[in-house]
Amino acid sequence: MQRIGIVAKRDDAFALKTARELGTWLQARHLQVYVTQQIERQSQAKVIPLENMAKHVELMVVLGGDGTLLQTGRCFVDSGVPILGINLGRLGFLTDTPLNDMFDVMNQVLAGQFKVKRHFALRADIIRQNRVTSSGVAMNDVVLQRNDHPRMIEFEMFAREKFVFRLRADGLVLATPAGSTAYALSAGGSIVHPEIEAISVVPICPHTLSNRPIILPAHDVIRLNLINSPTPAALNLDGQVHSTLNMGDSVSVKRAGHITLVYLEHWHYFDVLRNKLGWAGQS
Repeated sequence: MQRIGIVAKRDDAFALKTARELGTWLQARHLQVYVTQQIERQSQAKVIPLENMAKHVELMVVLGGDGTLLQTGRCFVDSGVPILGINLGRLGFLTDTPLNDMFDVMNQVLAGQFKVKRHFALRADIIRQNRVTSSGVAMNDVVLQRNDHPRMIEFEMFAREKFVFRLRADGLVLATPAGSTAYALSAGGSIVHPEIEAISVVPICPHTLSNRPIILPAHDVIRLNLINSPTPAALNLDGQVHSTLNMGDSVSVKRAGHITLVYLEHWHYFDVLRNKLGWAGQS
């Protein structure tokens, strides 16, 4: 790897300082460094917008929390460029590398001592009067939810063009396996191993208590129809991209491309669950 990209958590002075230190460290090893606009221009470092970075780099390093990695990952769908997350946040399911190990891990990755895992994303299309008005990609989850009104919304869900249910609730989470440990888990969904190609369907505070989370094959196309809402509802992608939905609008959700993440050779998913969730026992 000769061309390394760096992105840091937005408006975070410590993250930006760390990014500059990493850039200097990489340049000392005669590697070409690409940075985003917020990271101060360094000697021989090239400034590239994040949305264009995948065309220029062979490895992308993310300094921040899972939110920063999600934002980056959406720009790297189907690029094949591996992304390494350095955890400067709190829990860090996706940004798994501790900051204290950053330079040791970088040495291993640059020496080729790593493995990659591919995580599929979801594409959401908002349909209004039989026309797609907006589209977006999510790495973790697509969430239909009430907006700023306390009353529940009512919606229908179809999968494979077959009616599944009609529900009054605060909303619904459609999560990838990577997102199964995020909002979906908080709403009562199952943890889904990242090697399973599936979409978790998790109601948020359903009015009918018999409505339980279900898991569908990843190749299913899911359609949500907003039937009733006191005010415009909301569609959120990874909790970062927000759109407004009106009564009568539909949302079509299907599997998109893949995002490639870097892990060290000794990394194991069960170790992550045990450490991040505080499960008992030792390996």
